[in-house]
Amino acid sequence: MPEISSTGSRDFDDMKILLIHQNFPGQYKHLAPALVQAGHQVVALTPKVKQPSKWQGVNVLPYQIQGSSTKGIHPWLSDFETKLLRATSCYRGAKALKQQGFEPDVILAHHGWGESMFLKDIWPRARLGLYCELYHLTNETFTAFDPEFIKQNAEADPLRIRMKNLNNRLHQEVMDAGISPTRFQAATFPEEWQDRLTVAHDGIDTDLVVPNPGARLEVTGGRVLTREHEVVTFINRNLEPYRGYHVFMRALPDILKRRPNAQVTLIGGDEVSYGARAPDGKTWKQIFIDEVSDRIAPEDWERVHFLGRVPYERFLAMMQVSRVHVYLTYPFVLSWSLLEAMSAQCAILASDTEPVREALTEDETGWMVDFFDREGLVDRLCALLDDPETRARLGRAAREHVVEHYDLRKKCLPRHINWVEHLSGLSSRPPRD
Repeated sequence: MPEISSTGSRDFDDMKILLIHQNFPGQYKHLAPALVQAGHQVVALTPKVKQPSKWQGVNVLPYQIQGSSTKGIHPWLSDFETKLLRATSCYRGAKALKQQGFEPDVILAHHGWGESMFLKDIWPRARLGLYCELYHLTNETFTAFDPEFIKQNAEADPLRIRMKNLNNRLHQEVMDAGISPTRFQAATFPEEWQDRLTVAHDGIDTDLVVPNPGARLEVTGGRVLTREHEVVTFINRNLEPYRGYHVFMRALPDILKRRPNAQVTLIGGDEVSYGARAPDGKTWKQIFIDEVSDRIAPEDWERVHFLGRVPYERFLAMMQVSRVHVYLTYPFVLSWSLLEAMSAQCAILASDTEPVREALTEDETGWMVDFFDREGLVDRLCALLDDPETRARLGRAAREHVVEHYDLRKKCLPRHINWVEHLSGLSSRPPRD
């Protein structure tokens, strides 16, 4: 992986920078305004908006996704067809932008949805920098980590996954440089990517995400939780197996039985961010509620609070009242929420999986437990709840670690800006036949 210096081979002043993200600002939330403040002209192209607008100095322009998925298409092609529809739609929007005279020096794109696939055909001299979130691997660590959800035709998974990587492979041909938030995620990409990849996390605003002894969180029934309560927290973007929701829920009856004063709060939606959808039109959330419901008394259910998706301020309050935060994940993309919980000085109990081990050290910045060890999860959670000195020690060390390695303004944002500067000095790779 390349070393990124603070100077490029061209003048870094007054560049034209195009951002591509299907849910802008996404990972460019902090970088985009920083580039504007540095004096660059920054334009974002996204289907998220319907009308041109301005956001923190960024000109945000819409493009419309045209076309629809083909009925009856081979299921291995449906994923790529969706990305192709986005790519051709973005291409049309970019072509209109070029006709208005816009010529970007640098294009920054999260290519995971395919949008940036054909942008080098419009601007072959622009440098393309990709946000490299994950390359899909065929080994059992990825395809068979959780035996409960292995498909009946699992032997075909390597074939399907190679097709899923078509988008990655087509982008690899035209990518001038890539950036990945963790070493684990960067390492999923093939060897031929590595000399163009830089590892730099998006960053945690440690000035905002701080411990707050006076924090208050309103939960179901109008009850207000504070640091005086025994609050156990669990967060997924969407409640689903990839993030260990099923493991946590199966542990919940024993947690409630052994901790009669515990208030368990969960944040997360009903949809699917990763992996397969729940069967029979159900949601993973409800499936595992139903599975454990007969082991939990009605009065104990009153101590369980599903908050759904919440504004950031409420998420932050939940972290600040948490006595122990439980984080579980497959070997997959590391959640921002883990690092934010650490920044809020939570005591962490997390799954002993590879992406977690990159951010957390056993008995230094948190405790870990085998992802599938439900009894171990309950035992270690109860032990941590009974040990305020250990919780305080782990919480302080967790915050110190995030401040030292993941601080937005002092560590991560400068590195991203330097990466853009480095990118601007590279020779552009033109599209290939």
